[in-house]
Amino acid sequence: MANLDSDTITVTAPNGEDLVVAVKISGRAKRVGLRLDPAGDRAVLTVPWGAPLDRAVRFAQDQAGWLARNLAKQPQRIAFEDGAVIPMLGREIRVRHRPDQRRGVWLQGGEATLDGAPLPELCVSGEADHLARRVTDWLKRRAREEISPRARAHARALDRRVAKISIRDTTSRWGSCSSRAGLSFSWRLVLAPEDVLDYVCAHEAAHLVEMNHSPAFWRLVGDLVGDWEPHRRWLKRHGAELHRYG
Repeated sequence: MANLDSDTITVTAPNGEDLVVAVKISGRAKRVGLRLDPAGDRAVLTVPWGAPLDRAVRFAQDQAGWLARNLAKQPQRIAFEDGAVIPMLGREIRVRHRPDQRRGVWLQGGEATLDGAPLPELCVSGEADHLARRVTDWLKRRAREEISPRARAHARALDRRVAKISIRDTTSRWGSCSSRAGLSFSWRLVLAPEDVLDYVCAHEAAHLVEMNHSPAFWRLVGDLVGDWEPHRRWLKRHGAELHRYG
């Protein structure tokens, strides 16, 4: 049985478990679809504008078994809390709450770790209730520091100018390029290996020349970063995991 509640519905899995599904009304969708969002911990039911909602609800209920099985396979979310280990530019760092200090957020420790060596620590002062937000804000700033110069350098190599760079928390794409030469990137790229982040910067810079994914476009990406295929494969295999942090 499925029940409608504002912008969500609740469907019942074969084992009796209630599963909450977000409902997205889309003017671009051609048919009803059910998918896991990139974070992997919720489902989204896409309904074309004007389509009968009751049919979409029945479709979601029919897929409740598939949904339950796939949700059960997903790893748990990793909250930004004291002791959490998170990736950053190809290495791991450990979050540490330092309520007795007044330094804001700072990184301390080695640039790399050896077997048995302690991880670098991302230290956060202040109250525990603010820790997650402060870690997120710090990572966003670090993402901008890493992405902006790389994207602009790749653009200059192609004799193009970037009008604006935006850092956001997007779920459907890692980067985008507008017709007005504005580039946008997900801050979560800072959680990926450094070469992967650089590849996305080059990818979007190449769109300043070729607003498509033609062979000419991929040649430009190759000119900027060399063999781009491993980085693209990494995002396809591991990209969804980056949405599980925070």
